[in-house]
Amino acid sequence: MESAAPMKLTILMPCLNEAETLATCVEKALGWIATSGVEAEVLVADNGSTDGSQDIARSLGARVVDVPQRGYGSALYYGSKAARGRYIIMGDSDDSYDFSNLDAFVEKLDEGYDLVMGNRFLGGIEPGAMPWKNRYIGNPVLTWVGRVLFRCPAKDFHCGIRGYTREAFERMDLRTTGMEFASEMVIKATVLGLKITEVPTTLSKDGRSRPPHLRPWRDGWRHLRFMLLFSPRWLFLVPGSVLSLVSLVAYVALLIGTVRIGSVSFDVHTLFLAQAGLVVGFSTIALGMVVRLFAMREGLLGDHVLLDKIRRSPTLELGGLLGLLMLVGGVALGVHLLRRWQDLQFGPLRYGQLLRSVSLSATLLTFGGLTVLFSLIFGFLALPTRNERLD
Repeated sequence: MESAAPMKLTILMPCLNEAETLATCVEKALGWIATSGVEAEVLVADNGSTDGSQDIARSLGARVVDVPQRGYGSALYYGSKAARGRYIIMGDSDDSYDFSNLDAFVEKLDEGYDLVMGNRFLGGIEPGAMPWKNRYIGNPVLTWVGRVLFRCPAKDFHCGIRGYTREAFERMDLRTTGMEFASEMVIKATVLGLKITEVPTTLSKDGRSRPPHLRPWRDGWRHLRFMLLFSPRWLFLVPGSVLSLVSLVAYVALLIGTVRIGSVSFDVHTLFLAQAGLVVGFSTIALGMVVRLFAMREGLLGDHVLLDKIRRSPTLELGGLLGLLMLVGGVALGVHLLRRWQDLQFGPLRYGQLLRSVSLSATLLTFGGLTVLFSLIFGFLALPTRNERLD
């Protein structure tokens, strides 16, 4: 799918059995090209249509690229790879977006923006064009999550019409194959610091007689899952830090002795629950760092100053040494407790202080083992990549 004969713009339409509406979309796009004077092409990325959509597109003068891998994201990815334009404007081929009015997108791209998002809430949504659960639940919630997690400027996160430069597309290195491709594009553009803006666009009721390919609840979950996985800070680090802090305060207090709040007493049973919270919290933080380092290594997320320093430091050696010290401390305390139990003829243990010491020994052993294991993982992720070796 090598692009050739570079031109200013490619109007890209993903297609899967859109014979009812594709002709209207292509004709509108070609009409806009004729009146605007922009050197452009219409490209249909077909996802395996069986209703003759490909022939309709070709008969009207559009170029068709066959995309064997199913999925909205696959069609847009391979369509963008095959595009001949310096700019690409993508839009659904169900006649819900107006391809006869693309001036605002091209103007913003000419101004130097890397990604130009349509905003349906600014431009207008025709009655019946968007299901109520998408309009009042799905899109506002997902847009809010995206703006909170990534500080993304877009206020209509999932608008189906948007423009971007070829250079921005190459930098984003998009990988998802389904509907979450739309979220990935906005998130990566934000993370990479690309210039993003929005223009008002209208959403019309699509012209198809069959149900849309979109499955609101399934695809909404896929969008949300992708956002969370792309934000290790909020999925791992923040919850893990909160849990660790609360558990640590409770653990230290209960390690000293019984804690009484009003008429309620908290003792050894609660101590072991706090111990479990500490282990889970520590593991969550460490897993978050592993995910973030892996994302940095694979180019999925940008560099993080602190984690980059950790990656370039002797993490394996320092972490391994710290883990071994905790293991030695846990074993030493365990041996000491075993001797005390021996002094009691291996009889019943006292309920209070001895069990607290047992908990401390177990905690040191657990944290020591986890620290060694995560240090080994960090050491693996610190290995230089091919690009770093070339540098």
